Amino acid sequence: MRVFLGLGSNLGDRRDYLSRAIDALESKGVGIRRVSPVVESPALLPDSAPSDWNRPFLNLVLECSVACSPEQLRLWIDDIQSAFGRVNSSHWSPRPMDIDILLWGRERIVTERLTIPHRDLTQRSFVLAPLTAIAPRLTVPGDDGRTMLEHSIALGHHIPLWMGIVNVTPDSFSDGGRFVDWPRIEPHVEAMVEAGGHIIDVGGESTRPGATPVEPEAEWSRIAPVLGRLVERFSGERPRPLLSLDTRHAEVAARGLEMGVDIINDVSGLTSPDMLALARDADCDWIAMHHVTIPADPRTTLPDDEDPHEAIEAWLLERMEAWDAGGLNLGRIIFDPGIGFGKNRLQSLRLLRRAGEFRRHGFRVLVGHSRKSFMKSFAGEDEAGRDLATIGASLHLCAQGVDIIRVHDVPAHVAAYRGWSHLVG
Repeated sequence: MRVFLGLGSNLGDRRDYLSRAIDALESKGVGIRRVSPVVESPALLPDSAPSDWNRPFLNLVLECSVACSPEQLRLWIDDIQSAFGRVNSSHWSPRPMDIDILLWGRERIVTERLTIPHRDLTQRSFVLAPLTAIAPRLTVPGDDGRTMLEHSIALGHHIPLWMGIVNVTPDSFSDGGRFVDWPRIEPHVEAMVEAGGHIIDVGGESTRPGATPVEPEAEWSRIAPVLGRLVERFSGERPRPLLSLDTRHAEVAARGLEMGVDIINDVSGLTSPDMLALARDADCDWIAMHHVTIPADPRTTLPDDEDPHEAIEAWLLERMEAWDAGGLNLGRIIFDPGIGFGKNRLQSLRLLRRAGEFRRHGFRVLVGHSRKSFMKSFAGEDEAGRDLATIGASLHLCAQGVDIIRVHDVPAHVAAYRGWSHLVG
């Protein structure tokens, strides 16, 4: 039976507790198929709650396979929660471990102890965000047919995933040459993971304006040592950050998949036959970015009098038909509107204002706007100024429900989002 479980904790070493709970479920015979990223959310509290109850939760979702009954799984969950010190206390009080059965195949179950699907499944952003990350087109049995992504849109507030950039290049526009060897990459990665970053995106070819294209073999020679270190660093960890490979070359993507990456970030928009064939057969997520030219060329953009949102929406719908006809799993595709790639500065701003609207076509949306040149007119040339402008734009993307936000400075973004999320409700 295919089952989805929600895990949460806001006491003790929460990440360690989540990892130990996954191990405990496996020891009972629960098969773990997929582990979602971990999202943080403010505690849900009544106004009269003690102030020391205001401890953020860490939450994740597990896709599992089980051979037991729902009642037996519930008993196992009770044992696991008790082992973590969970006691029958106030509904709102902090707890070291909280495990819920969210979905049980396509069944609806109501007993004295169980209500499945979970009654709050579609009303909690801390459940929908990790569920959408692993099964965006999943529907609730007996519901109105809306997907998890559609429920997320209706809810209004969606918890984003933070993608941290690792450019293993000598010529990237912002940090070229800064992260070309492991001693400099490692502290950068550890800082983003410690802060709560969800995805590490490694790229070996600059696509900035004027960049020189890199042959696949040269690109792989830059990427492979770093990916090897990252795979080794997170081997056996659950939960762990997802590993993304930023490439437009199918042969590089194939090598990355063999090494164990979770996401291919294709800046050429899943348009090449070789990449399409790879995407059809590989069980991972694919980011498809809209572009006009690769590398970006500021002289070649969408017409000034054209609505960039409408133009890109038309491109997405056309690509969606091609992807579907080619046998791709549309639920595994993430759409990136390609800020700065074939858009002038004003067009990039217009896209950012409405980026979340692309979700209505059934795709998760990623936006990569960090430090880009469209900010020059109001943020200046220096990196610090652009980072602050990026954070401001990112919080607006959070308000729109954008699923993944790709940035250079993950710790600063997570800190800003944490403050923002405690006020929006």
